[in-house]
Amino acid sequence: MLIKKKTVTLKDVAKKAGVSSSTVSRVISKNPKISPMTTEKVLKCMEELGYHPNAIARSLVSRKAGTIGVIMPSTSKDALLNPFFPEALRGITHRASKSGYDILLSTNDNKNEELAVIKKYINSSKVDGIILMSSEVQDECVEYLSSVDFPFAIIGSPDEGGDRINHVDNDNYMATYELTRYLTMKGRKNIAMIAGDLSLMVTKKRIEGFKKALEESNLKFDQEKVYTGSFDEKTGYQYASIITDLKPIPDAVIITDDLVAFAAVRLFKQLKLEIPKDIAVASFNNSILSRYSNPPLTSVDVNALTLGEEAINLIVRAIEKGERGNKIITPHIIYKRKSTEDD
Repeated sequence: MLIKKKTVTLKDVAKKAGVSSSTVSRVISKNPKISPMTTEKVLKCMEELGYHPNAIARSLVSRKAGTIGVIMPSTSKDALLNPFFPEALRGITHRASKSGYDILLSTNDNKNEELAVIKKYINSSKVDGIILMSSEVQDECVEYLSSVDFPFAIIGSPDEGGDRINHVDNDNYMATYELTRYLTMKGRKNIAMIAGDLSLMVTKKRIEGFKKALEESNLKFDQEKVYTGSFDEKTGYQYASIITDLKPIPDAVIITDDLVAFAAVRLFKQLKLEIPKDIAVASFNNSILSRYSNPPLTSVDVNALTLGEEAINLIVRAIEKGERGNKIITPHIIYKRKSTEDD
């Protein structure tokens, strides 16, 4: 649950330090007329209270970094191999340049490092706003940025507080619902799913859409046929192997990323399964390789480039106009190809 913490104000710092609010403001702006002793006392109180002037009192500091921080998901070294992220970053950099901002990209191997990086960016005045490239259930980064009211936007949907948080996303629930219904109307009755990280909101929404479509098609939703893991090739091989050991083998599989799907398809072919005759394969992201794979892959285009561009639009409005709670839903398109079209 997203718990809104009490915001520490400039007045709180002034009260603790025994000085006026204007004195605290002058310390923040590094006014030379304030004595070193007073400055040290105010800074100590700010630290003890967890008060960050660049996050909470930006109006008191005229300095502007002209830079937007972009926080990649953890293990981003592998994430950059996924076509979604370079395409979204292309949209971000293109629109940021037009808006007069530079981009500071943060890559982390450990999830626990993301919040530390965000705090460092804010406290050192390195950025004017932050874009999170993913959103988790009970996301500590979202909670922190909301609590200090620092300008930020998410590519994805927040777990809670969507009416207060700037975010741009697809309708992942509906996209997966439509993809599943398409497969059921093609006569597929035993459908498995290889999803992404269960802690991610995108995975949660896609599983919900998958379940609803099966129920409306009078097909049983089997939780044991929903496999969750990373967005990488290893996940594709691992779960494709498990799926082929099922009796009977599912006649279709929805995979929530093309990169994962490519690995699954290779394994199916190694085991002499015919696609789509024996098992249909549908995926997400519509990467350029999806149309040139063998067979060409049915895939949902989530418009990663547009997601990146719109994220910049949101964060610029948050920085320059103080806007919060803006939501943009970009359209998706299902490209139907040979991996599901057996006619």
